[in-house]
Amino acid sequence: MPELHYSEQVNHAEKYFLPYLNTNVEKFEKFNILEIGCAEAGVLDLLHKRGHSVTGLEIDKNRAGMAKSKNESMNIVVGDISSKDIVAELNTKFDLIIMREVIEHVSDKDSTFKNLNELLKEGGYLFMSFPPKYSPFAGHQQVGKSFMKKTPYIHLLPLKILELLSRKLQENVKYPAHLKTNYSTGMSIRKFEKFTKKYNWQYIVKEHFLLRPIYNLRFGTPIVKVIGLPLLREVYVLGYETLMRKK
Repeated sequence: MPELHYSEQVNHAEKYFLPYLNTNVEKFEKFNILEIGCAEAGVLDLLHKRGHSVTGLEIDKNRAGMAKSKNESMNIVVGDISSKDIVAELNTKFDLIIMREVIEHVSDKDSTFKNLNELLKEGGYLFMSFPPKYSPFAGHQQVGKSFMKKTPYIHLLPLKILELLSRKLQENVKYPAHLKTNYSTGMSIRKFEKFTKKYNWQYIVKEHFLLRPIYNLRFGTPIVKVIGLPLLREVYVLGYETLMRKK
């Protein structure tokens, strides 16, 4: 499974993410880059091989170890972006910070955005992507075994009902808690944009997806963008992506 994750990260970077950065980031060469929640660091490995200085921050020791084994010259740090000590521990400022599908798992959003702002250089870029909290599959239900994994909005059901369904369908005993944890820590677009306004980050690109770019790699579906209608976008947009710049 770690090898599969690593390969998916590399493929996604080659086919989508690196072309995206090359198109939207000015003078994108030899940047000092931090990826938060880098996992097996397939994206960073590719960026490193293209001449960038890279640092990965990963909370899972096993995934961080896998990242280091892939490329020992990369700087991989085990840590939490919401920690009060992480800015001092990293002890540098970055031209680009990448945070893909991570913010929805972080409990302390206030500390996280404060740390992001401190770690980003003046004029530096921040890329963020996440499934909105109230969107159809924000519970990450796809890890299930039964039809529950394909049921939209199931994470919005009460815990007792999820536990009952899970028992009947022989899901993993931890599956209901998994769904509700992802819901409780989830990030709405509205709340996210409040943070961007607080820190005065300038939008370079802001996109709403009905079918996300990663789905193209995993399932072969087309990438489908939609208009982000106020309020309604929270429930029909499956993926929100933005590239910002620190003024």
